[in-house]
Parts: sequence; C-alpha cells; structure tokens
Amino acid sequence: MAQSDTVDRILDAAEELFAERGFAETSLRMITGKAKVNLAAVNYHFGSKNALIQAVFARFLTPFAATLDGAFDDLQQQCAGQPPALDQILWALIESAVRMPQRNEEGMSIFMRLLGLAYTQSQGHLRKYLEQEYSHSFGRFMAFLKEATPELSAVERYWRIQFMLGATAFTMSSSDALRDILYNKLEVETTIQEIAARLVPFLAAGMQAEPAVLPSSKTSVA
Repeated sequence: MAQSDTVDRILDAAEELFAERGFAETSLRMITGKAKVNLAAVNYHFGSKNALIQAVFARFLTPFAATLDGAFDDLQQQCAGQPPALDQILWALIESAVRMPQRNEEGMSIFMRLLGLAYTQSQGHLRKYLEQEYSHSFGRFMAFLKEATPELSAVERYWRIQFMLGATAFTMSSSDALRDILYNKLEVETTIQEIAARLVPFLAAGMQAEPAVLPSSKTSVA
C-alpha cells in the first residue's frame, strides 16, 4: 500500500468517525479498524491522536485559507482602497468554502460538523493549532469585519460572530438534510451554491442589527 494511500485512508476514517462520535469518544483503534491499517501506521504518520485531529482539519483548512486569501486579494482590488461591504466580506468567506474541491458528496457537511465540535468539545490543542497556522487568513477576515461594523462594541461583535459561525455551521453541516426536507415539502431542488447565496444576506443582517438591549442585572423587588 502506498504511503499517501495509507495516510488518506487514516484521515478519511478519522474525519468520518470524529464527525459521527466526537473527538473524545473516538479511539485510535476505531480509526484503524475503519481504515484497515494497524496502530503502528497511525503512530508512524501522525504520532498522536491530537496530531491526527490537527491533520484532519489541515487537510481542509490549508487549501481553504489559500483560496480565501485569494478572494480577499480580489476583493481589495475590486474595492480600490475603499473598505469592503459586509455582504462582500461574508460572500468571500462562504463562497471560498463552497468552491473547495470535495473528496466526496458529504465533504462540506462533515467538515462543518467537525468545526462545530471544535467549539463545543474541549480541544484546547486544536484551537491553539488553528490560531497558529491560520492566523493570517482569518486575521484578515476579522479585520474586515471590524472595519465593516464600527458601530459595534468589541463584546457585541464577539457575540455576533459566534452566532454567525453557529448559523453557518448548522446550515452547511445539515445542507443535505435541509435540501431533502425542502424537496419533500415543496418539491423544490436547490444547490449548495444557492444555500450559500441565501445565507449571506441573513448573516449580514444579523451583524448589522441594532445593538441588543440587555436586561438589568438588578432584581426588582415587589
């Protein structure tokens, strides 16, 4: 078996199992069983489970970050020195993800489920790795967002970004199921590109909504 084939089989198995079961609940033995390789092969190619998790993310994020940087370069040239509009920034992000070549039909859905797990499960090593490896591309995205939403406080912008990421992860990770539901209910077929086009104005509207009116922290006494 060629080395690259072994690595791909391990990554394919890990990607699918992590998305189905979560990181903590997936053992290396589960992965080797699905990939039909021995544990020594995983240790040789990756060294540890944490390194394998990072490699699963890198396989998607490295080409995605390059595509995103290209989209941001094009956007800056198109805007000719003016700040990009919020919907342009969000479209560059979403469209770059949609444009990524997929190894299978569920590639985007699986990765988005993994991205959601990276936030909801305790994977400090992964967040640190992502910040170190992809800080340039996503730092540009955050800088664009800040420039496009000067009316928001840092705290308000933080929460809106989290809500935006949550809506995006849910929609894209569930895209196949959502498309099936739409067809069963309304007999309307749609593509992932059309879903992305509908998602962007929704996200932009949420980012640009009036600041939240927070309830008073004081308890009223009757």
